[in-house]
Amino acid sequence: MRDQSSATARPTVTPGQAAGFTLGALGVLAFSMSLPATRIAVQQLDPWFVAFGRCVGAALLAWAYLRITGAPRPSPGQWRRLSLVALGVVVGFPLFTSLALTAQTAAHGAIVITVLPAMTAVFAVLRAGERPPPLFWIASTGGLLAVLTFLIANGAALGTPAVADLFLLAAVALAGLGYAEGGALARELGGARTICWALLLSLPATVPITAVAALANPPQADAGAWSAFGYLTVVSMFLGFFAWYAGLARGGIAQIGQIQLAQPVLTLAWSALLLGERVTPASIAVAAVVLACVMLIQRTRTSRQAIVVAPTATRQR
Repeated sequence: MRDQSSATARPTVTPGQAAGFTLGALGVLAFSMSLPATRIAVQQLDPWFVAFGRCVGAALLAWAYLRITGAPRPSPGQWRRLSLVALGVVVGFPLFTSLALTAQTAAHGAIVITVLPAMTAVFAVLRAGERPPPLFWIASTGGLLAVLTFLIANGAALGTPAVADLFLLAAVALAGLGYAEGGALARELGGARTICWALLLSLPATVPITAVAALANPPQADAGAWSAFGYLTVVSMFLGFFAWYAGLARGGIAQIGQIQLAQPVLTLAWSALLLGERVTPASIAVAAVVLACVMLIQRTRTSRQAIVVAPTATRQR
């Protein structure tokens, strides 16, 4: 009787999973304003300064956090993995979104970013060595094709908009890599230390580029642009990752990654409220198609994610 009861009982949500969901939701809320804030900042500040200056500022906060908490240095293997995190979320995503949003709106960028959960899932599968079913790849390809069709239909085939959209697609690919690698590494280092060490690792690149950008185009902006830059530095590049990576580590990349489904919708709302940008019916339709594809992807990964997480939990006991 006990075996039958335990077999038919509904799975309960553990405190760790509940905490992971809450932290993941906070991370998504923080990131949802990144594109509108970037759009505001790059209208008056050099995009290279916005991309790398925010990383330098966040690295100073990271250095203070690591000193205060007395965090041990990562191992050589962890440093190598942190380089992928840095490439994806410290350098790649900020740079390519800053360049793209000098020519495109934040609302348009939100549609392209809709494929980010799918890209995160792809990298999580690849780095974990899983063998997903064909439905996984069909859904991933369907979401990407929906976005590409939207871009071409909106005149992105030629000229500056095409370059901006390529920047956005590059940003999505690199962010997916950084999210998946960082979420896995956070199981060992913790969410806060993962992003902090990645920020410090990037300083040899971010400091000189920021300095050159500032010298070439001395920063001059109003309070609104500097406020947006401050948000990108403190929230998007620092505190948001505390919550996001911790949520991925506690709740699992597959499960918590689903919360990203809300990010494009939130970004569209912020774009309309803060920038007065128009959200077209076509944008909403494409977002709905891509979200449906992402939901299919998540369904194909649920059972395999448990296999990935379980050995890590066993080693930590």
